[in-house]
Amino acid sequence: MGRHLALVGATGAVGQEFLRVLEQRNFPFDQFTLLASKRSAGKTATFKGQTYTIQELTEESFTGVDVALFSAGGSISRTYAPAAARAGAVVVDNSSAFRMDPETPLVVPEVNPQDISRHKGIIANPNCSTIIMVVPVWPLHRLCPIERLVVSTYQAASGAGYQAMLELEEQTREALAGRPITPKVLPHRMAFNLFSHNSAINETGYNEEELKMVHETRKMFHEENIQIAATCVRVPVLRAHSESINIRFSRPVTEQEVREALASAPGVRIVDDRTANYFPMPIESSDGDDIFVGRIRQDISQPDGHGIEMFISGDQLRKGAALNAVQIAELL
Repeated sequence: MGRHLALVGATGAVGQEFLRVLEQRNFPFDQFTLLASKRSAGKTATFKGQTYTIQELTEESFTGVDVALFSAGGSISRTYAPAAARAGAVVVDNSSAFRMDPETPLVVPEVNPQDISRHKGIIANPNCSTIIMVVPVWPLHRLCPIERLVVSTYQAASGAGYQAMLELEEQTREALAGRPITPKVLPHRMAFNLFSHNSAINETGYNEEELKMVHETRKMFHEENIQIAATCVRVPVLRAHSESINIRFSRPVTEQEVREALASAPGVRIVDDRTANYFPMPIESSDGDDIFVGRIRQDISQPDGHGIEMFISGDQLRKGAALNAVQIAELL
């Protein structure tokens, strides 16, 4: 009996990245089915030199499927992921639909791979900003329990999908030509501008993206008491999110301890050259699998030695989405 893989949402930015990652990592399968909405059904996609016709997604699409990778948004996942699980597939879902469901494991393989084993047919892929943060923060939490994280994000257009990336390119051309700019995909002009993340804000004043970083990190770390505050911002970068992270540990921790812990951490690359003023940049972390970490320094506002500051950057479409889901599927 061969392995049957299905991909839901093959035509989007993350779906296209799924195809690239699956090919680059030579993911093993015997049968591959591409699924999408009625609008995209009938289109073709080339994968490993073979042309596949995209089929219309229905609740009957998953007969005989072993692993189903979902990258089509929360409403699609809520409708079709349970159907896929009932048909016997294991779903790795890239949407927010099941992330905080107590019955659904939320997994970053470098952090909590052991949680995969308790799945009931669905495994959730965390939010991109959360993934990029926890890959380098988890080894530090293991070094010494973290009491508090304060994070500010610099999030690329890719987080809002392929159309947002095209819009940033188009707006940049319009701005340079002195033409008026009318935002269509995102609520504000992106070219030569930045703005607070375009997710809904609740009564606390925090938006959904910021609260995802709080709740998802606590769930994966199995630490309800870790204090996390986030400020999420869209910046005029095509792909790869960056984050400024301030950490308070439960005991004094030195820069050297942090560097040593990160040097051996999977999925992390230290980019930290003070002499050359050379640190993580989204243009360099784009298209890569590792999270770049730099600006590692003692927090001078915490004279007790409990504080560390750092700056990170990682590709939102790869480790922040497609790569993480494929790594989960590999562990399955």
